[in-house]
Amino acid sequence: MKIMRTTTLVRNGSFPHTSDFLQVETDIRLAISNIEYPLGSGGFYLFDKKQGNGVKPIKNLFIDKLNHLGWQDEKLVNDPKIKARRIDSSKRLTDDKYFAVEWETGNISSSHRAMNRIALGMMEGLLAGGILVLPSRSMYYYLTDRIGNYQELEQYFPIWESLGDKINNGVLQVIEIEHDGVSCNIPPIPKGTDGRALI
Repeated sequence: MKIMRTTTLVRNGSFPHTSDFLQVETDIRLAISNIEYPLGSGGFYLFDKKQGNGVKPIKNLFIDKLNHLGWQDEKLVNDPKIKARRIDSSKRLTDDKYFAVEWETGNISSSHRAMNRIALGMMEGLLAGGILVLPSRSMYYYLTDRIGNYQELEQYFPIWESLGDKINNGVLQVIEIEHDGVSCNIPPIPKGTDGRALI
């Protein structure tokens, strides 16, 4: 899977220059680039049909990889404050704050809620930062109808950019992802969570 672009909305203070953040960036890029479908194809390909592929199995593979890298998904995390936020995956940092990552599987309203969860956590001092991962408009065409996507959320970026005046130390980013290609000769990615073992 490809990372098309990373947009930074907030980048303040010393945290962006720490080894903690460098490791966060490395882990997330590795987890995205390792997403492969079909297994053994060496890339990430979608079944060539409008709205023909599910999204939750893709997210599951990303979260599983982060778990192996020492992150904690919402079922594994034991910090009650983080658990209550229902963040897709979080990494505990050396200062006992957390970094959050959300992978979009819902509609554009879900994207807004994910960004607001991260921003609120940063304002409260619970999170050192967070990243929302979204499909590109091109990838959106092949996924579950009305899935949140980068281009649809982009027009609202100034809202979160304005939080930089209230967040003195932290990073808030959005990553746009995209498939490597499409094919009619592969099975569609199942819709729902039942496809975890298929990828």
